[in-house]
Amino acid sequence: MLRALYDYALRNDLTIPAGCAKKTIKAYISLNASGDFIGLEMAEGDEPFICPNIGSLANGPDKSNVLVEKISLVLPEKPNKKSQFFEEALRSAAEKEPRVSACVTALNNEQTVRQILSECERHKLKSTDRISFRVGGESLLDMSTVMDWWQEFRSQFEKNGGTRNRCLITGELTTPVETVPRIQGLHVVGGHASGDSLICFDKNSFCSYGLKKSANAPVSEAAFAAVKDALNQLLSDAPILAGMKFVHWYDKPVLKESDQILSLFGGIDAEDDETEEKEKAAAANQYADALINSVKKGAQPMLPPDEYYILLLTGVGGRVMIRRYEHGSYEALQRNLAQWWNDLALTDIKGTGLAKVNKLTAMYMRLLKRQKSDSQPFKRLSKELAGLAPSILTAILTGGPLPSAVAVKALAYIRSMMVDVDDDAKAPPVPDAMCCQWLKVWLLRENRRNHKEELDMVYYNAEQREPAYHCGAMVAIYGEIQRIAMPNVNAGVIQRYYASASQTPALVLGQMARLSMYHLAKFDSPGLAAYYEKLLNQAAVAIGDQVPATLNLEQQAYFALGYRQMCAEMYRVKSEGRAKNQTTSDEIKSIDQSADNGEE
Repeated sequence: MLRALYDYALRNDLTIPAGCAKKTIKAYISLNASGDFIGLEMAEGDEPFICPNIGSLANGPDKSNVLVEKISLVLPEKPNKKSQFFEEALRSAAEKEPRVSACVTALNNEQTVRQILSECERHKLKSTDRISFRVGGESLLDMSTVMDWWQEFRSQFEKNGGTRNRCLITGELTTPVETVPRIQGLHVVGGHASGDSLICFDKNSFCSYGLKKSANAPVSEAAFAAVKDALNQLLSDAPILAGMKFVHWYDKPVLKESDQILSLFGGIDAEDDETEEKEKAAAANQYADALINSVKKGAQPMLPPDEYYILLLTGVGGRVMIRRYEHGSYEALQRNLAQWWNDLALTDIKGTGLAKVNKLTAMYMRLLKRQKSDSQPFKRLSKELAGLAPSILTAILTGGPLPSAVAVKALAYIRSMMVDVDDDAKAPPVPDAMCCQWLKVWLLRENRRNHKEELDMVYYNAEQREPAYHCGAMVAIYGEIQRIAMPNVNAGVIQRYYASASQTPALVLGQMARLSMYHLAKFDSPGLAAYYEKLLNQAAVAIGDQVPATLNLEQQAYFALGYRQMCAEMYRVKSEGRAKNQTTSDEIKSIDQSADNGEE
């Protein structure tokens, strides 16, 4: 993992010199060569600059960073050890680059210091804002001699007497750093605002064979700096998934629009094929343009990646917690993600198209305990799915089976919504689409693992051999019969019987059958009553000679799917009937108008 991050940093030119870090600078103290104050120049934008960073080389209250520091330290009310160290460092730098002596002169001139402070106050700078110097219009950070001096200056703080070991990242002999710089970007998932340690051995229980600190995982300063820069950049754009930062990258560059993994977070609307095709075409054009430009510049043409890398990270107690690390073939990833989209395909409630495929975070919401009002769902997501989310993601990326807990949670959500009484509802409740998508994917992958024949499960399938599936369909028919006979009822048979029917159908279906006889007798249309009787007979034949007494987890999933898909099938038939009746009416009207005009 560390080597993969190191290689990513090298490929993307993220490496910066050892002993440096990217920092934002608010303003520059502009001086002439004699040290006279010219003015305060505000830095443009928030782009960070590569600055000397003393880091862990000089722990203690008497050291500071050099060249770039806070206003309160560069221009203190009273001199202190840190401000003295800052000035002494400038004097040392002036021996290599004479222009730096102008900074020392300015800091020792009380009138100049007052002028600088007055300008800082006029520009409303805070005491914690970082400032630096420009001499003769050139920043100290742009002077190569000054940066060369810094590499020599910082070497006095290095502990060169330590044992040299092989760096875990590069494999080269090195004197390992005792403590590594902190990783930024995890404060939104439990980390500290100041950063978190990726390698930490501050407890005896973390050490082995009597080794101390860095000797347990030796890394060179330069190599780990590259790893840190890679992680910091990746974390800055990483989405949050169930309370974890989802970090991913490839071994070759990939256009963001063509990123297979990001599609999990962007969502695909299966009903809007035209928009999806336009997006695919735009991504393909961008890739083609990049390919042509690379040829024009004489560079290697862009090739699809060979491998992908995924990290799920959180911050815990000042440390980086690696929840999951995945690494595999990009070709296999494409196949497995395509399988994920195919497995999610499920009829919409109208029975004429496909239900929307939502982004993964939205899908995860359906695995939480259902609440009618929830002001902080993402906090619940990180708590309730902390252990489950990584396993689900692994199943998606590898094409493997989903944990059984997915089916348990999806079914609990469905049962909760099916017992709710909605005074404004004009039809029996229908299981949530995303919950049923979870159940469908879980069932399909369980069947593949057990080498069972795979039947069509997108739309209602009368050929489905699982009796529980048709038990669910039968309950949906009973609910629709009651709706037609008693349209204004509040708590219908679905709210009263769905939960028990989905677990012990043999105890419930008989009672629902008796109630439906009374409801069918109230139908005004004999043809309509005959249609629903036919549906009930077909479901009864599919169930077989005996209604199941109890349903296991797999059968309960089939029950929920059978219920929803029968609801969609009945809606589709009604819609087609209305369209047919409208067409017939239009045809009659057209014939009448033609007769009036003397046409046959």
